[in-house]
Amino acid sequence: MVYSATTENMSRINLGPQSLIYPEPVLMVAAYDEDGTPDIMNAAWGGVSGANQITMCLSPGHKTVKNILIHKAFTVSFATADTVVESDYVGIVSANDVPDKFARAGFTATKSETVDAPLVDQYPVALECQLKSYDEDTHIMIGDIKNVAVAEGYLTEAGTIDVAKLQPIAYDGNNHNYNVLGPVVGKAFSDGAKLK
Repeated sequence: MVYSATTENMSRINLGPQSLIYPEPVLMVAAYDEDGTPDIMNAAWGGVSGANQITMCLSPGHKTVKNILIHKAFTVSFATADTVVESDYVGIVSANDVPDKFARAGFTATKSETVDAPLVDQYPVALECQLKSYDEDTHIMIGDIKNVAVAEGYLTEAGTIDVAKLQPIAYDGNNHNYNVLGPVVGKAFSDGAKLK
């Protein structure tokens, strides 16, 4: 069922400046530490910023950021409905304080064939990225996407990612909830043609 609402004849309530956007991704950023041990963090502020490029806002105090700067590579996976507990855990615990948080979350890793970074086995889709730049003042990290690795069984017959099987979650920063992406409600580059 599709719900629709209109702001016509509704008053608006001003919430002031906030860092809200919907849906906000739950990006799982992984890298190897100086000893080759996998590390991972949960990041919400990021997205595609160009052809084959991802940009994230990550503060330099994160152990994962320090690790990325060592190896100049990282992977970005999408948290899923069945990994909420683990994904949240690695977001609320710092590897600066709990060096084995990756293992404590129950994660295992396979080395990427494309970049010097771990693929987290529990996440079906990962962007394999080479570090392009990092600005410690703005906290902006840019990575070149060198490959998208997808676990078998998560592709449609057409060879694209099956979002219904993946069940990626989004972060609701206003209410501090995780929400799973819902059913298909329309067809991009098609439905709008009805108004032409």
